[in-house]
Amino acid sequence: MSFAHLHVHTEYSLLDGACRIRDLPKLVKSMGQTACAITDHGVMYGAVDFYRACKAEGIKPIIGCEVYVAPRTRFDKQHEFDSEARHLVLLCENEEGYRNLSYLVSMAHVEGFYIKPRIDLDLLREHSKGLIALSACLAGRVPQALLHDQYEEAKKAALEYAEIFGPEHFYLELQDHGLEEQPRVNQGILRLSQETGLPLVVTNDAHYLRQEDAKIQDVLMCIQMGKTVDDTNRLKFETQEFYIKSEAQMRELFSAYPEALENTARIAERCNVEF
Repeated sequence: MSFAHLHVHTEYSLLDGACRIRDLPKLVKSMGQTACAITDHGVMYGAVDFYRACKAEGIKPIIGCEVYVAPRTRFDKQHEFDSEARHLVLLCENEEGYRNLSYLVSMAHVEGFYIKPRIDLDLLREHSKGLIALSACLAGRVPQALLHDQYEEAKKAALEYAEIFGPEHFYLELQDHGLEEQPRVNQGILRLSQETGLPLVVTNDAHYLRQEDAKIQDVLMCIQMGKTVDDTNRLKFETQEFYIKSEAQMRELFSAYPEALENTARIAERCNVEF
């Protein structure tokens, strides 16, 4: 195995993800990949179904979640300061990681819920064992700082996460969905990796299975926002690149970073959770 998808949203990322759990492992297998992750937004409802569907196809299931990290603490709920939570991808390396992630996600709903289920750095510090973290999409804390030309802030955030999760447990994510902001963020991510020694990993933020399914995802987003498809003033995915790509496609996109591609397989090998 030399590539695995580590950032995937199923139908349990409600009104946002459209990767059907029952079809996902079959597709991954047909492409010759041997492992795949589930990283739904803020929830883990799909984990057991996903696990079973993967096992049935002989695909290794990697259990994870894309959590929302509160800007201050999970108890702060003032709109002007706390409405923008930052994304972070967490993958379970072992049983302890699964218990920790389940606890984090529960607390995000019970204590941290404000617009979205949120955790904070204090919770992460207490429950980081057995987890591998990835810096996430453009909505992650590190990419957001880079987007706002706050390089030192991005570096501080990356080092803080690296300290929380420990060596070789925090990776900087490189993504390319043809979005105009991504090259700028990727330049910052590469610089961070060079200066801090933090490892890189490539992901495709998959929200649907095939490129032609982009339309389905667009409709889901409309339902979520209460808008119609022809409404120009609405949140939508700018490109149709958020699907389960083949290893060859990923190699072509990231030909300059073979190590970051190999790291997807290395992470997949390290993640072993049995239900």
